[in-house]
Amino acid sequence: MGWSFAVVNNKLAEIFFDKDEKGKVKIKGHCYVRRSEYKTKQEQKWIKEDTAKIKLSYRKGQYKDK
Repeated sequence: MGWSFAVVNNKLAEIFFDKDEKGKVKIKGHCYVRRSEYKTKQEQKWIKEDTAKIKLSYRKGQYKDK
């Protein structure tokens, strides 16, 4: 299981996912977080890089890429 930062419903979140043998990503869940919870430069860098790539919407139990 992996995790990453993402923007879900226009809020910063951590997403948790699994990859299958074919390389498909299946998102298991997410939790909203605050940027102020992450203090180190490395964590701030991850937030900046990941949120630029991953923007999702979550509705009725399904994730959609924006």
